[in-house]
Amino acid sequence: MLSVDPVRNPYAPGAGQRPPELAGRGRELDAFEVVLERVARARPERSLVLTGLRGVGKTVLLNTLRSAAIGRLWGTGKIEARPDQSLRRPLSGALHMAIRELTPHHRNPDRVDEVLGVLKAFALRASDSGAKLRDRWAPGIDVPPARGRADSGDIEIDLVELFTDAASLATDVGTGIALFIDEMQDLGPADVSALCAACHELSQLGAPLIVVGAGLPHLPAVLSAAKSYSERLFRYQRIDRLDRIAADHALCAPAAREEVAYEPKALDLLYEKSGGYPYFVQAYGKATWDHAPTSPITAADVRVAAPEAEAELAVGFFGSRFERATPAEREYMRTMAALSGEAADDMDAAVPTADIAGALGRRPASLSPARDALIKKGLIYSGGRGTVAFTVPHFGRYLRTQPA
Repeated sequence: MLSVDPVRNPYAPGAGQRPPELAGRGRELDAFEVVLERVARARPERSLVLTGLRGVGKTVLLNTLRSAAIGRLWGTGKIEARPDQSLRRPLSGALHMAIRELTPHHRNPDRVDEVLGVLKAFALRASDSGAKLRDRWAPGIDVPPARGRADSGDIEIDLVELFTDAASLATDVGTGIALFIDEMQDLGPADVSALCAACHELSQLGAPLIVVGAGLPHLPAVLSAAKSYSERLFRYQRIDRLDRIAADHALCAPAAREEVAYEPKALDLLYEKSGGYPYFVQAYGKATWDHAPTSPITAADVRVAAPEAEAELAVGFFGSRFERATPAEREYMRTMAALSGEAADDMDAAVPTADIAGALGRRPASLSPARDALIKKGLIYSGGRGTVAFTVPHFGRYLRTQPA
């Protein structure tokens, strides 16, 4: 039997860190290749939105799609939305990066400078008087700002003009621009509305600029609230946990490269523990590898290692999020956890807000501030009218194991 060397442990549980084997995402990658090819052929195509719970690998997939676009010589940029930040500043930086990637392929430097001037005019509106000193920003663009283009101060008007001009630059070099937005549900209402309007204009023009967003399950509702036509504007893809075949592949393929194997019962137990969620697959896989003395890895190895994986998840994945909540918000989540456990055993089901109020002996309206704050913090989401659910897989199970 071969020894299992911890130094050669291939698993990578980390926020946005690409696993050694990107299993179960072939359909999404193939669909994006079709999008890239259609845009290259001047065919109409929609922007893309990925949704799912935390820990299903949305950020990893977003980065992989960006790599695919770069491989096609597209200009790309990426931002992570934040609830307290306007879209204008980070988007300017991302689009600047995309244009810089296109510049070496463009034969007319004056044309590039013209678009950069529009971008600079757009960006400088983020530094108008009234902004806090720390938020004032001078973009590193060595051309004078354009006048009368993307500088009105109305984000919707400006974004449409900026995207149209940037897309025309991509048309000149026969490629496209792709902007990637992580945590897209955290954009402000005005920014979401402007982004939808810009994507709508681009789709009507057949311009080669697409937005690829990723966010929590309620992102489609956020987009729909901004513009009614957003349901038809984007191609939506729900990113879910891995099925058994994909989860086994995520574990076995990198292990095989290190000449290590798993017994079938070990894989059974690992899937039971992880639930197929990619982050958990990596966490349990890493802990099991570190504890296994020899290959093949057994179910006994998994049982020995599981408490360590669970302890690490309790601190880094669950605990850090729970600590962000106020006492009132924690009470709300504990009640959610108790009710969701009753409804769905080990899985966390959506819970009616009226049931939470009833369990706490409160009026539903009095709990609205706690619910809204938890949604803003990305800890829960409204999956349907009058219901809420956790954004983090197994979070309810974690809370049910913690002392009150």
